[in-house]
Amino acid sequence: MIVPVILSGGTGTRLWPLSRELYPKQFLPLTGERSLLQQTVLRLQGLPDLAPPLVVCNEEHRFLVAEQLRALDVTGAEILLEPAGRNTAPAVALAALRAEARGDDDALLLVLPSDHVIADPQVLRRAVLAGVPAARAGGLVTFGVLPTRPETGFGYIRTGARPGGPLSAQPVLAFVEKPDAERAAAYVASGDYLWNGGMFLFGADAYLAELERHAPAIATACRTASAGARVDLDFVRVAREPFLAAPGDSVDYAVMERTDRAMVVPLDAGWSDVGSWDALLEVRPRDAAGNALFGDVLAEEVQDSLIHSDSRLVAALGVRNLIVVETADAVLVADRSRAQDVKRLVEHIKAQRRGEHLVHRQVFRPWGSYEGLVESGRFQVKRIIVKPGASLSLQMHHHRAEHWVVVRGTASVTCGDEVRLLTEDQSTYIPLGTAHRLHNPGRIDLEIIEVQSGSYLGEDDIVRFEDHYGRSGT
Repeated sequence: MIVPVILSGGTGTRLWPLSRELYPKQFLPLTGERSLLQQTVLRLQGLPDLAPPLVVCNEEHRFLVAEQLRALDVTGAEILLEPAGRNTAPAVALAALRAEARGDDDALLLVLPSDHVIADPQVLRRAVLAGVPAARAGGLVTFGVLPTRPETGFGYIRTGARPGGPLSAQPVLAFVEKPDAERAAAYVASGDYLWNGGMFLFGADAYLAELERHAPAIATACRTASAGARVDLDFVRVAREPFLAAPGDSVDYAVMERTDRAMVVPLDAGWSDVGSWDALLEVRPRDAAGNALFGDVLAEEVQDSLIHSDSRLVAALGVRNLIVVETADAVLVADRSRAQDVKRLVEHIKAQRRGEHLVHRQVFRPWGSYEGLVESGRFQVKRIIVKPGASLSLQMHHHRAEHWVVVRGTASVTCGDEVRLLTEDQSTYIPLGTAHRLHNPGRIDLEIIEVQSGSYLGEDDIVRFEDHYGRSGT
């Protein structure tokens, strides 16, 4: 059995403003109709003895993962929650321990990042099958990407045999850190090096044994945290405090660079880590002038640029080698050569205590979403979407009152001791300090316009009395 372990803990800082901490790049449809996470799950279809995926993510993303798996009709998946980010070695350890706890002793873990692009999934599946014999024999298999250019942003793997023969796992001679331009060119010219793509195949027992040997502090912390795991709705929560004691190391540093069991399968499947806007430009379809245009874009005499519009017309004239990304609340303009430095802008936004690094204007919740339309002093206006059958928590606010107008669907409104049914063009008023709940009893999305008024309008002014989703503060 092959158990896909999908690592979904990244924040995609270099793809700001499209990628935000609470809605990062793996949940975005950057290269098609499906998100990168969904594409990762779908590309494995066709592998024999494939188990449902085990997704490792953080607390804030748990409902996004659940919703995107539900949209694919994936059944039997488990979502394993990290109390905090500790890099990939502890995340994979949690997955391995969970597999053991479920009795999947003979399972091979296929560890994949959730935010990569693979142009040819069939080639990936062939590479996975080529690595199975070595993994069954106790090897720790990684997949080395055939380099297409000298790249200073990736680590490299020196192999024991040149790619091109029968596809099989080869011994790893060395893992090499990110090189300078001269060394990267020499590595590619030699034909002896592959890019390190951060993908692995191994038995849970083999990985845990090597983790115990080379990084015992991580192994101990993860075993203790997993021993205290509990099931919460569709999620598996490990014990928080023991996990926080785990050092934050990558699988490469903690295990692969130190083990004598490392093997590598060459992979030539059109791989990209989509690590920057410039990288995204390389994988998106381009026009005759080398431009990748998305959304409402007007481009005249523009060359080799990526222009992305989310919410309004973006017009460009007589420019080249630019990255222009527009969202409802932020616009990025950057030279392509500085694409890797976008994270510096995000750090400035954090330092100024702004919110544009964290969320979009549209914020997703397990029951649906809300979008800020107007905010001014003592009032703000929001557009709220509630999915069929979903409910907000039974809650109360200390500092604001709310007016609700139904513009689509049917709303069941609890206000104090009264429950009312509202249809389109009807409205209601929620006084300050009154317990209330919004529920969608219908079969289509419920859409309402909410007008808040009061002395404080922050999202933390919520007292939850009851919540179907087990969120904190209830």
